[in-house]
Amino acid sequence: MTLRVVLADDEHLIRSGLRTLLERDGIEVVAEAADGVQAIAFVREYRPDVALFDVRMPLLDGIEAAGRLSADPTVTTRLVILTTFDDDQTLLRALRAGAAGYLHKAMPALQLTAAVRAAASGDVLLAPRLVQRLLDHRLDTAGRAERAEGVRALLSPRELDVLLLVATGRNNEEIARDMFVGVATVKTHISALLSKLGCRDRVQLVVRAHDSGLVPPRGPAGDI
Repeated sequence: MTLRVVLADDEHLIRSGLRTLLERDGIEVVAEAADGVQAIAFVREYRPDVALFDVRMPLLDGIEAAGRLSADPTVTTRLVILTTFDDDQTLLRALRAGAAGYLHKAMPALQLTAAVRAAASGDVLLAPRLVQRLLDHRLDTAGRAERAEGVRALLSPRELDVLLLVATGRNNEEIARDMFVGVATVKTHISALLSKLGCRDRVQLVVRAHDSGLVPPRGPAGDI
């Protein structure tokens, strides 16, 4: 089936360029929004597979729009932030709002269309260097040990192993290889993690692992 996408950006030329790139690769753009309010309306009307939201838009920014949609259990669209901003606060705001990924507008065209397809299939749209920045960013160090123990108490040893591998940005095939199990087994563990930790998708699992302090701090983060 053809993938269906909603684009949201306040600049017409950006939307036009993105539409051309996506449609050239067989991805259907069902609607274009010029502000966050319109973006929410179009996602609810068209129910696309993926929505690409710019961060800064009139009326409602892309992250706030993503947050409102991700809080709606009837919305299954994968919400991806597409932006020129690469600061840690914006990245964390997007992920906490429920975005399924965070992409830079400067990425090559082939990577963009591949990322849209990956989002539609449920994959995490975070490059390893972005995961590194999440792990290095410490907004709140108080009570991290207690939060980590709370998460450990909910999980089996194997589920904890899978969570830690997800938190480093590995996909299902890589986790299966590292743990010497089948991909189906990995998917079963991830489903259990989503349920036990109250997370909507893999990106939220990464944030939960980070916030709980399960992943130890590393050295300086690389550039985005």
